[in-house]
Amino acid sequence: MAALAYTLGKREINHYFSVKSAKALALGAVLLLAACHAVSRRYQGDDSCEYLLSSGRFLGEKLWQPHSCMMHKYKPGDVKDCLANKHIAFIGDSRIRQLFYSFVKLINPQIKEEGNKHGNIPFEDKSSSLKVDFLWYPEVNGSMKQRFNSWNEGSSPKPNIIIAGAATWSIKIHNGSSEALTQYKINITLIAPLLEKLAKSSDVYWVLQDPVYEDMLSESRKMITNEKIDAYNEAAVSILNSSARNLKARVKVFSASRLIAEETIMQSLDGLHLPESSREVSATILMNVYCNKVMKPVDGSCCQPRPPITLIQKLAFCFFGASAIGYLILVLVRRNNHRKNKPCTDMESGEEKKPPTNSSAVSTLETLLLCLSKLGLIMAYFYLCDRANLFMKENKFYTHSSFFIPIIYILVLGVFYTENTKETKVLNREQTDEWKGWMQLVILIYHISGASTFLPVYMHVRVLVAAYLFQTGYGHFSYFWIKGDFGINRVCQVLFRLNFLVVVLCIVMDRSYQFYYFVPLVTVWFMIIYVTLALWPQIVQKKANGNCFWHFGLLLKLASLLICIYFLSCSQGAFEKIFSLWPLSKGFELNGSVYEWWFRWKLDRYVVFHGMLFAFIYLAFQKRQVLSEGKGEPLFPSKVSNVLLFISVLSFLTYSIWASSCKNKTECNEMHPSVSVVQILAFILIRNIPGYARSVYSSFFAWFGRISLELFICQYHIWLAADTKGILVLVPGNPMLNIIISTFIFVCVAHEISQITNDLAQIVVPKDNAVLLKRLLCIGGFFSGLLFLSAVENQSRH
Repeated sequence: MAALAYTLGKREINHYFSVKSAKALALGAVLLLAACHAVSRRYQGDDSCEYLLSSGRFLGEKLWQPHSCMMHKYKPGDVKDCLANKHIAFIGDSRIRQLFYSFVKLINPQIKEEGNKHGNIPFEDKSSSLKVDFLWYPEVNGSMKQRFNSWNEGSSPKPNIIIAGAATWSIKIHNGSSEALTQYKINITLIAPLLEKLAKSSDVYWVLQDPVYEDMLSESRKMITNEKIDAYNEAAVSILNSSARNLKARVKVFSASRLIAEETIMQSLDGLHLPESSREVSATILMNVYCNKVMKPVDGSCCQPRPPITLIQKLAFCFFGASAIGYLILVLVRRNNHRKNKPCTDMESGEEKKPPTNSSAVSTLETLLLCLSKLGLIMAYFYLCDRANLFMKENKFYTHSSFFIPIIYILVLGVFYTENTKETKVLNREQTDEWKGWMQLVILIYHISGASTFLPVYMHVRVLVAAYLFQTGYGHFSYFWIKGDFGINRVCQVLFRLNFLVVVLCIVMDRSYQFYYFVPLVTVWFMIIYVTLALWPQIVQKKANGNCFWHFGLLLKLASLLICIYFLSCSQGAFEKIFSLWPLSKGFELNGSVYEWWFRWKLDRYVVFHGMLFAFIYLAFQKRQVLSEGKGEPLFPSKVSNVLLFISVLSFLTYSIWASSCKNKTECNEMHPSVSVVQILAFILIRNIPGYARSVYSSFFAWFGRISLELFICQYHIWLAADTKGILVLVPGNPMLNIIISTFIFVCVAHEISQITNDLAQIVVPKDNAVLLKRLLCIGGFFSGLLFLSAVENQSRH
């Protein structure tokens, strides 16, 4: 009765809410959100530097998150490259002196806070010809005015960056009198035009005063109240803003430090000066404001302009636009012909006569143009999310709850959607789809939660990636062994399905092929499997037919493959020489080096071989009827099944304990290629030895498994942001709602791309080998043209 109610309820839901209606809803959400963000940027401004300097919140205790953009954490080498030959001046009181020291520590972490506290402090880095000075001017008065005037008149070298601010000293020495505030207003009014003049050629920042922790202030500072500080800040902001006559010469008001101080001033030692960790955040903000537009870090979206559109991107957008126009014309023509060629009745016979049509050609062309039109719309969304400055981006922040709570949630959903399998063989299609599905969901949660910083989670996710490659070895070996189909059509179908989306993204998003590392990985391993089995002598199940000689020959092939893998893993030089050859280098270089490809390949170098070997052993056992794969039957005799099950559970737990106790990522990565197969095999046996476990699967996980490749690739740009370094923000101010909406759109897009890829594969890769070879020549010419255009454009840039 319960099962009947569940089935009826499921049918009712599917009647009202199908995948098609979900995609329509996702499209509507995208259009609405894009319009809202465009209006917001039109009326509230789209200057992320302004947001960086004036807004933000803490994620946890230390990570500062500006509104709408991401901050980059600069290393000393990058800071020196950015500020080479620059002169920076900090001018103000003791709080500005502390900010000066925090800034200098980003250049040289070994610097110590020493010297005359009430005097000037110089700093110089000779390797980069960088000068940073602190100038002691605790009050906004005539002396400060004279300093600014000397820079304007050229009597002393003008700094490239000026960071100024003062007020608490005036409050203290004048005992918080209203006359002091009046004089402060007069003085800053006189200084404002000088600062504006300096801002025409230098970056000028006025630092607002941070709040104090009044309960901790000494008796000599009790007059410095937050009420007084607010009054001084209001005066500074109103005068500096009213004096600015144009944006280029505007003095930038640094008010985010106040927000930082509000959260951290209670950790102050004296109630006046901020703790060091808070000052580091302020210094990092200043570094991002200036250096992001120079260094252009991927994970520093604040203050970065939109990247210029390349020639290839322009051609891609024109191509997709032409496809959409062509599709609309074709539809209009077809409708017009349909009206003209309506069936007519023969007056003599009374029979309907239908006009002759060439529906097959029209249908193929229409399908092609429709797929390209949809893909063009989707690529526009990709571009808006991760290349244009329309939507916001935020930093990741890991907590145990942000990773494990979603894991528990999807596990409950997966168990809830349990159904019977159509077949009960080991690793049947429904089971492998389920396996891919839950692994992909775990990997997605791992990425968005930033769990790579937690080593035990990192090591377990490495096993999931290895398990995907294990399935690559198992699946492709099984196909070639059973079918014996080594034709070019099969190879092209697989290569197209694996690479189509990535190739389009490389063009539209201006990224290298190796950037989407997993697709090159599975592509290369597929070709290795193909070459290993296709080379003479071709040994397949039909030919072997239980003959031990042929089985031995296949094992020799696999042993030769293992030797090659071992040799390449021991010789980084040989590996890099192979993949640095043209045109391989164009696909496997990342930032001009193949080291990243070497690292990714080496990390799971044996697991594909393990998958092939497992497939061979399993198929040999199946052929000899050693296994019991009937519904509800244990895979082996009861005693053997129980022993293997116990060993599998023990091995699974042992690996998890080892991975959880790992102390060093480098050492664990060295061990991973050899031991990851232990947990993979243990999982397969636990999942398949009991007959009842092999007879059911989760349709929820299997649905995601069928689009797992698209989910993995799409997350780079439309779920995560800044090439996976951050999180896409479609709904600001509400992280939970943002995740729900962005995830819904992301899944709908991945499913649609999967369908588009399958439809195009049937058109682009025909069964006729002669036609296929012609198309391969055209594709080769197309990519040669792209490489030529890319080379020309790069040369023109340099």
